[in-house]
Order: sequence, then structure tokens, then C-alpha cells
Amino acid sequence: MPNLDSVNFEHRTLKLEPRSAAHPNHTAIDRSFFKRSPLICAQELLGCCLYWGETAGIIVETEAYTEHGDEASHAFVRNYTRLFILERPPGALYIYLNYGVHWLLNFLAKGETKGFVLIRALQPVCGLDVMRRRRRTEKEKGLCSGPGKLTQALGITAKWNEKDFFSIRSAALTRAATKPSIAVDRRIGITKSAHLEWRFFIAGSEYVSLARRPRALDEPSP
Repeated sequence: MPNLDSVNFEHRTLKLEPRSAAHPNHTAIDRSFFKRSPLICAQELLGCCLYWGETAGIIVETEAYTEHGDEASHAFVRNYTRLFILERPPGALYIYLNYGVHWLLNFLAKGETKGFVLIRALQPVCGLDVMRRRRRTEKEKGLCSGPGKLTQALGITAKWNEKDFFSIRSAALTRAATKPSIAVDRRIGITKSAHLEWRFFIAGSEYVSLARRPRALDEPSP
């Protein structure tokens, strides 16, 4: 990963590694990106590059969770989560242990609708050797093909919970001018509000956690 301290963020331009599947010229994302609803942010994050330390990956899969009207959201049952949404700035990291095994990475989105975007899968583009060592696998497509896998590959733990992403010097989000084709589906592992099609992924990507019953974003629901 490039030294972020030397990147000219004033002009909001950052060069990605050549092996990136996205456009080589990305612009940096700032806090205003997350001053929108989780549903919008979850879709707009697809194709963006997440830099974390010496690793990076193109976001290929996300899920949205809202503060109200979503029984699958932590905010539906946890006072801590509701306070987190109230007190933390857009872009704050909400990281929790899932089933006592995997850390999951979420970004706080605070538009007219508030909630979280879960990062479900990445296409690795930088620091693959580091990811392979952490994940103990040589298979590139399996390094970050799930929310628990990607946090392990990037080295993200509870240490970063509640942190403001934009205050972390070794992290950045960038996006290309060209937007990918998006497919939608129901969220994975959800038993409540399970009918909501709030899982988004890059259509045709081989790096998603699960490609099932997708439809193009502009197609009507059955």
C-alpha cells in the first residue's frame, strides 16, 4: 500500500496498484459519503477500494441495515447500538464478534435514514502475501470472500470498534468514476426481516461470498 501520508488528499486523487480490477485512478472518499442512507451507501461502496495498513481490496459485496424497521439490525434490540448511531459521526466503525468467532466490519451511515453497511467481501489487490499468511490459505478468491474472512485478512479486530475511520492514518477509501453493474439479493444468515433485498454485490464477481438468486438492480422484484 502507498504511504497515505504522502498522498495528496487535497486534490483527492490516489493511484491504485496496477493489479486492481477497478479504474487505476480513484478519488478519495470523505465523510460526506456516509451522510446518506445505508441503502445508498451499501450500493455506492461497490467498486470502491478499501485500504487498511499494507493490504487493500475492491469492495464487491455489502449489506445494509437500518436503525428503524429492520428487525435484523442490532439497533432493533441493542441500546448500545442505538446510542452508537446517535453519538458517533458518519463513517464510524462498528465492529462486533459474530457467533463468538469472526469480527465483522460495518460503517455507520447517517442520512435521513440511519444505520450500517456491512462489508461482506473484497477482491484483494494489495498485500496478498500478508493476507495469505493471516488466512493460512493460498487461494486468492477465498482470502476475503466473506465478512469474517476479510477482517482476518486485513487484520481488523475489536481494537478498531467505535473509531472514526477518517481519523485512521493507515486507512482510506477510494472510488472510481465508473460504477459497476450491481446485483441484489436477500441478506445472508438472516431470519428476521429476511424478505428485504438489502444485499448488494458486483454482478459476475468471482470474489463474493455467495452468488444466489441475483437480479440486476434495475429489474423488478418477482
